[in-house]
Amino acid sequence: MLKGIPPILSPELLKVLCEMGHSDRLIISDGNFPAESMGKNAIVIRCDGHGVPELLEAILKVFPLDTYTEKPVNLMEVMPGDTVETPIWDTYKEIVTKYDNRGEKAVGCIERFAFYEEAKTVYAIIATSEKALYANIMLQKGVVVE
Repeated sequence: MLKGIPPILSPELLKVLCEMGHSDRLIISDGNFPAESMGKNAIVIRCDGHGVPELLEAILKVFPLDTYTEKPVNLMEVMPGDTVETPIWDTYKEIVTKYDNRGEKAVGCIERFAFYEEAKTVYAIIATSEKALYANIMLQKGVVVE
């Protein structure tokens, strides 16, 4: 155990977060996301039994968001004609607002298939058991300034 580090962040996940550099991206995926096939060129970390919000909260405590891009946080856009509700997005926006002074303006959406293409280029994918639909979130790492 370490002081100040959320216990949900495993040693493997902490190592990956630390290895990432400026502009590297990661996805925290819902339980339906094809993490293994999309992550063939990425590090895939299983966090089964956990949901996206709790991991997002823990990660943003130690992970700076990129200040050089307008939208360092991106969600998978709902497909046209799909009637799925996405209340989890409000939770994400609340969490991001705690850790980024741009608030909700730091959060964007990417069309579903474009999100999949972007997923093939990320540094890491964290696979969760999240049951909410369209609950995937992509984060772009910034720099630590002190």
